[in-house]
Amino acid sequence: MQKLLKEIEAYILNIFPQLGLNKNRELVRLLFEISKKTKQKPQDILQKEKAKNFEQTKKYLLSLRYKKADNSANIYLPKLDLNFTPQANLEEKVFNPQNIFIEDLSLNSPLAQRVKERFPNTKITVFKGKIPALEETYSERKKNLIIYKEKFDFLKPCPCTKGANCCGYNLINLGFGCLYECNYCFLQQYQNLPAIALPSNIEDFLAKVPSATFRRGRFDYIRLGSGEFTDSLLFDDITNYSADIINFFKNRPELFEFKTKSVNIGNLLKMPPQKNIVVGWSVNPQNIISNVEPLTPPLKERLKAAAQIANYGYKVAFHFDPVIIHKNWQENYKNVVEEIAKTVPAESIVWISIGTLRFNRELKKFIECRFQNNTILDEDFYLSFDGKMRYAETERQAVYNYLKPLLESTFPQTVVYLCMEK
Repeated sequence: MQKLLKEIEAYILNIFPQLGLNKNRELVRLLFEISKKTKQKPQDILQKEKAKNFEQTKKYLLSLRYKKADNSANIYLPKLDLNFTPQANLEEKVFNPQNIFIEDLSLNSPLAQRVKERFPNTKITVFKGKIPALEETYSERKKNLIIYKEKFDFLKPCPCTKGANCCGYNLINLGFGCLYECNYCFLQQYQNLPAIALPSNIEDFLAKVPSATFRRGRFDYIRLGSGEFTDSLLFDDITNYSADIINFFKNRPELFEFKTKSVNIGNLLKMPPQKNIVVGWSVNPQNIISNVEPLTPPLKERLKAAAQIANYGYKVAFHFDPVIIHKNWQENYKNVVEEIAKTVPAESIVWISIGTLRFNRELKKFIECRFQNNTILDEDFYLSFDGKMRYAETERQAVYNYLKPLLESTFPQTVVYLCMEK
């Protein structure tokens, strides 16, 4: 991709040598995106003799790149830079940190003891106060593990996007950082700490629950969950958080959900199952998992784990989020629904959410830089009602018109709702 970009930059400069910086970058981006998607040579897409001026050329390239756009489409054309951050590391599948940093206040915690036992040969540094500055980048975050005592960020309502219909979710953020490399993950833009950070004081998080004021949204019950800044169960064999959470909520009225893509359910199968504990899996067709969600378990493994959890006595949930539009998406998502129906007892499924792919506009630059052969950005995205990049409204509506009735007819006793939509 670097070679293609340099070729296009030279080609546009040759056609329009006097063009200003902003206009140049718009043409370069458009031509690059078209060439990447169609596999055509830049010279075949934009013939030099037909490129008479900037306005005409931009209009022509826009018509090729955004074929579904109308006059109201809000198109975002930032500078294309494939060097500003390292590409994702898709080789490291096992978590084996090279450095462990433990805050002095956490040194004698059960979590710190488990970490020392799990990684007996790893260098440990004890710090006081501020987390040490680290030189690695986000793509190297697996090298560093930080154990700390959280002092402020315990509970909060789900940060529902502006203008969207709130689902009433409430969050307990038990960790920061993930081992997976999902192309669309917001953490690659949001996380400025090149490490996995785990709080040692889960008891302080849970102590806030009895006196908290929670959102309900469209539900009759209160839903809490973890999984905003990390996968809820990915590190559970190290943290043992699930045991503390299940014991705490077993006599409470709220429903608590572990949101995950992992199959790390060993601790849950050691605990007496509770009816107000939900384990929710993010699901996608296997072709999307293979291409867009590197290092995550395959769909069959996720559904097998969900069936184990359901048959053991817990409730389960599924999140078709993000739905990614691609060739044959209807058939592929229908197959996922059918696989769930064949594998997981329907009476155990309490809710299913649907949300199409959306992201902060700055994340686009991280995706195309860290995953230079990605295919998700080949589709048309526009600045939408909340300032995020989204598929056109007609495309999103088509997804919901197809998936929501399909899910409701397949699982008539299950709540099906849209996530982060107006």
